[in-house]
Amino acid sequence: MNAPTREFHPRRWLRNPHVQSVLASSGVRRLFFRHRRVLVDGAATEHVLDCGDGVRLQGFHTRQTVRPQPRALVVLLHGWEGSVQSTYVLNTGARLLAEGCDVFRLNFRDHGDTHHLNRDIFHSCRIEEVVGALAAIAATLSQRPLVLGGYSLGGNFALRAALRARQAGVELAWVFAVCPPISPSVAMRAIESSPVYSYYFLRKWRSSLKRKQALFPQVQLFAASELRGNLRELTQSLVSRHTDFGTVENYFNGYSIAGDTLSALAVPATILTAADDPIIPVADFHALKLSASTERVIVPHGGHCGFIRDASLSSWAEDFLAERLNAHLGNRP
Repeated sequence: MNAPTREFHPRRWLRNPHVQSVLASSGVRRLFFRHRRVLVDGAATEHVLDCGDGVRLQGFHTRQTVRPQPRALVVLLHGWEGSVQSTYVLNTGARLLAEGCDVFRLNFRDHGDTHHLNRDIFHSCRIEEVVGALAAIAATLSQRPLVLGGYSLGGNFALRAALRARQAGVELAWVFAVCPPISPSVAMRAIESSPVYSYYFLRKWRSSLKRKQALFPQVQLFAASELRGNLRELTQSLVSRHTDFGTVENYFNGYSIAGDTLSALAVPATILTAADDPIIPVADFHALKLSASTERVIVPHGGHCGFIRDASLSSWAEDFLAERLNAHLGNRP
């Protein structure tokens, strides 16, 4: 269903979608909110999860301290080449702690400081191990209800995991996704059209692959010539060397949530995006066929995962998610 547009009116100088997108995970914003990192990280407990088939993923659990008992356990997923230390993850985590929720931040394979945990490399179709991580979290930690949410690619993973959660024995109370890629092939074209975004993702991806190669020198992950390729060429090399998809389009289809993919989602869900997102075209969101329990919220401004309100660099998305959390969980003592 289409939820009514919430009030979000950024300052005029913040209505540029590229400014919003850059500020979302900028070092300046990290500096502004360094106290939140201390709040989330200071008391965090590390967990290395057995996700099945020998896969191990790392996460960090932080307990809330504002209520006698937590209202929920919220699992947060970061975006591509982000990590549990990404600014938007730490800030959202801090807000959820203030709302009385425990928080579990999960690193995808080969993100953060986890390249050593698994020999095979990350790709976006590795949904089963994320579902396995959810099952391990649910089995290890007793806090309930369980909520799942993510930003960008993490939002895409969150929605796909929610489709599979019940079959894996995991009951979710609510799932949210902020600016998730809907059709990966369309998102790739949008990134390719911008030299700035293309350079940003390619630089981080190459760095990650080089780190992985150094840890597993006995296996050639990519030839040097492949690493010099552009984003699409390196993706094709990934598909050819490390998957059975054959073509880039088959690979993109493997983690697409376009069309009626989400129509069977039984878990209450919220999808938030901005009409001016320069990476995920808004037309993809309008074309979604959603279940009655899924709300789609599209605001005019916000860029990609930004939603920065004013010079304080605070994100309206955190207020929105807190509001939706209260609606789904109730303001329980």
